[in-house]
Amino acid sequence: MRAVVTRVSAASVEVAGETVGELPRPGLLVLLGVGHDDGPAEVEWLARKVWGLRILEGEQSASDVGAPVLVISQFTLYGDARKGRRPSWTAAAPGPVSEPLYEAFCTTLAGLGAQVERGVFGARMNVASVNDGPFTILLDTDAR
Repeated sequence: MRAVVTRVSAASVEVAGETVGELPRPGLLVLLGVGHDDGPAEVEWLARKVWGLRILEGEQSASDVGAPVLVISQFTLYGDARKGRRPSWTAAAPGPVSEPLYEAFCTTLAGLGAQVERGVFGARMNVASVNDGPFTILLDTDAR
């Protein structure tokens, strides 16, 4: 499981011109990708890592200040463009595998105390963010 976590002062996501998720105050934007071997252990580890990651102002975490989190499904985090010009997506888990894990990640994060906003799994989304810093971290459960 991979996540790109960005500290933002504002973020929102639209589907078909309608806002479906929005951060009402500064928080974290999480782009989440699921691989074939991911399961509940990866969901739990990554949710705790994101919630406790000390990347907000004053080296605080979202859990320290109750910052909201906007989570967007992003299979392209598993894109492999080492060969040729067209990325391969074979390392990304298919929708029937990744959607329940995306939902579990959001639910686990909410269970830790986060206000979780979401995109729409599998939809074409327009994601807008105002990066604070900018400050962006890549997390990968394979590297834990």
